[in-house]
Amino acid sequence: MLTATYTLVALSVEHASVRLSLLSFQKYVRSTLMHQNRITLSQLEYACENLNSLYQACHWRKTEMYLIPALREATERADQLLDELNRLNQSALLSIRMLQDKLGSLADVRDDQVNLICDSIETFCSSLLKRLEKEEQELFAIARNAIAGETWFSIANQLMMHDKHLEEMKRAGLAPGTAVEAAPKTAGRSTVNALRAVDDGQISIPGLQVLPIVSIDETGTHPAPSTVVRSTRQMPAMK
Repeated sequence: MLTATYTLVALSVEHASVRLSLLSFQKYVRSTLMHQNRITLSQLEYACENLNSLYQACHWRKTEMYLIPALREATERADQLLDELNRLNQSALLSIRMLQDKLGSLADVRDDQVNLICDSIETFCSSLLKRLEKEEQELFAIARNAIAGETWFSIANQLMMHDKHLEEMKRAGLAPGTAVEAAPKTAGRSTVNALRAVDDGQISIPGLQVLPIVSIDETGTHPAPSTVVRSTRQMPAMK
């Protein structure tokens, strides 16, 4: 059970990083956009880019890549909870798609549309925060009891190999297209699939940065690029 404890602690650390970034962006929206009577297209683009980055960070967590697949194989006890987690995920994804649909069609957003956009962002943050909470309070408890000891060793090894390989890639400055080929032969299938997704340009497994609390100036422009979590990746297909 020590391996299970180690693994769940490692996953909780990852959760804390994602949660902090979600809360930071939620606070930014509440302290700025919610108090405006108009939102410029630039601000809307800024919001979409940040939401996309946050969604990707949540979607490609180790809990998703390693723990949940192992739990699905180990027991059906978590099926109902996993369905609920997926619904929360879809709620967040739909919120992003709604905002993306507005990009390019508006010069700026005014009055009641400001409330609609802020409500969508609030739904996004609340859905993913609720998902993280349910994973830690419910999913981890089921996994601890349902997953066998040898499987915990496998998951822990996958986590370590995942971190080790990404660090090696970072130090080597490997170019796109080399990740899968450079993967260690001992890497698990989930790791290789994740690295292949990186090669395909679908995702970026981020070292998540905490969003600053920034103010919008009187011209309605968003903060300088150095304060923005940028993402040019396409959203994954809705499951």
